[in-house]
Amino acid sequence: MKVTRKVWFQVGVGILLTLLIIKYFIEIHWIFSPLVIILKAIFIPLLLGGVFYYVTEPIQRFLEKRKFPRWASILTIVFGLIGIAGVFGWIIGNPIAEQVNKLVKNAPMISSSISTSIQQLTDYVLLNKDNFPQQVNDVIEKMANSVQDVAMVASKGFISFLQSIVSVSLLAVLIPFFFIFMLKDHEKFAPSIYKYFSGERQQWVKKTLSEIDDVLRSYIQGQLQISFLLALIMYVGYLIIGLEYSLLLVIFAFFMNMIPFIGPWIAFTPALIVAVIQDPILVVWVSVVTLVAQQIDSNFITPNVMGKSLDIHPLTVITIILAAGNIAGFIGIIIAVPFYAVLKVIVSNIYDQRNAIKKKATKSV
Repeated sequence: MKVTRKVWFQVGVGILLTLLIIKYFIEIHWIFSPLVIILKAIFIPLLLGGVFYYVTEPIQRFLEKRKFPRWASILTIVFGLIGIAGVFGWIIGNPIAEQVNKLVKNAPMISSSISTSIQQLTDYVLLNKDNFPQQVNDVIEKMANSVQDVAMVASKGFISFLQSIVSVSLLAVLIPFFFIFMLKDHEKFAPSIYKYFSGERQQWVKKTLSEIDDVLRSYIQGQLQISFLLALIMYVGYLIIGLEYSLLLVIFAFFMNMIPFIGPWIAFTPALIVAVIQDPILVVWVSVVTLVAQQIDSNFITPNVMGKSLDIHPLTVITIILAAGNIAGFIGIIIAVPFYAVLKVIVSNIYDQRNAIKKKATKSV
């Protein structure tokens, strides 16, 4: 009986039960297939609607403190977002259109330059193949074999394009629906869950949900601010060095910067390619701009915007992102850190509750 009270024994039993549940869930996954399809369809709109909610919720709180009714605050926010989008499009719409047209016009030249570079690299590799280690030759052979697979994927591009149009149309309908619904009824979410509990357990569930809400709010609002400031710094740097397509590159960087640590280096890749094609010396300057932006971010922006709200070690963040990318692709990379932060809150509260119960039981004895 004493063994069953040991923490290591309880943890081991918990892990075994979790693995058994996962095993049997995988074996009967066909039962849940319709549910999985539905969740996939609404996941992205729900995620983006949640992002918009956390960005605009402080504005709603401010308006309602000024005696705005709920419907008026929602309408103000929606029309405000439409107005901001209109002004944003009016200011940068023409520069974006010009850069897109220029990119389309220069696409054959860019493609030719890339093909020439690849051909030169291929010729060099083939000429010096015997001088490479066997491991390098194996990698080269695998890359060569994958060219056919890439061609097959490219042939399906038109079908994927049509599917993308349908998906974007669905997102355009569902995102505003979830967003407005969250603004309207967000106070009802937590009570609809903890109403099924009572006493101390209800207080624990209420506290846990409140902390999850705080973590998500801190992460989303903070990450958007960091992404915007980083993109602004990079845009100024690209303008100074005269990099082409700077506005398009910075818009791409804005979205990539939402991925902690790894995102800025993903955004660096297309800028590097453009620099190589435009003028090889710009590679140095693009690297300098990226390095300066990263140093400003890590030393000034992130500590002041995010602080220690998530309290997650950078190495843990990188590990989580890499693992999530292998498991769930790009979507996994996006949601990995906030998901881990939420999971950490839940586990921490469970541990605290367990210790509180243990102390109370010991005190009673």
